[in-house]
Amino acid sequence: MKKVFIFLGPPGCGKGTQTTRLSQKLDIPHVDTGSLLRKNIQDNTPFGIEAKKYIDKGQLVPIEVVQNVIKDRIKKDDCKDGFILDGFPRSVEQADALKGILKEVTNFNLQDDALAIYFDIENEVLIQRLVNRRSCPKCGMIYNLISSPPKIMNYCDICDTQLVQRKDDNEETARLRFETYENETKPLLEYFENEGILKEINADAPITDVWESIKEIIFDEEE
Repeated sequence: MKKVFIFLGPPGCGKGTQTTRLSQKLDIPHVDTGSLLRKNIQDNTPFGIEAKKYIDKGQLVPIEVVQNVIKDRIKKDDCKDGFILDGFPRSVEQADALKGILKEVTNFNLQDDALAIYFDIENEVLIQRLVNRRSCPKCGMIYNLISSPPKIMNYCDICDTQLVQRKDDNEETARLRFETYENETKPLLEYFENEGILKEINADAPITDVWESIKEIIFDEEE
């Protein structure tokens, strides 16, 4: 089985939900770049201060900042058997950087050990998902007020913490993020296709159907 899973897709496509499930099933870490960056922002680290200026504008965080955050995470002992990357790489430049990071701090390489899964979905569908997205600041659980609301409105089902809306989950910022994604991230599809590791799924499907598609891809690869 592949050891490194790279989940690709525009903001709000459902990567976070599925990576969490895959992490539990395979017992490997879900390395969520957004969460790592937000933790740095919360802790007011130098990387966090720099990253916040870009995230608030819906722009990509500079590669140097992201690289250091990712490198520090995947060199930890719990990643030695594999991990799931969510939110990195986001550009061809970052994909090239990932090759170097894997060589430097892991025993994995891109072509032999990685699988990139692309979540294909229309932007207008995503805008509705994003403006209705809420998350739990304590346990990280993600909800959608329309498609997957909490049992008690605005409170987490898991830990009963009041849910929050990310500052950048609004229509104006979402459209800026999609524009950035189209210009800088979509070329990754060709990059990973050329590497022979790209698979695509329909992300505009019920959550359970998306999950079945992911399992089919991964365990077909195992065979």
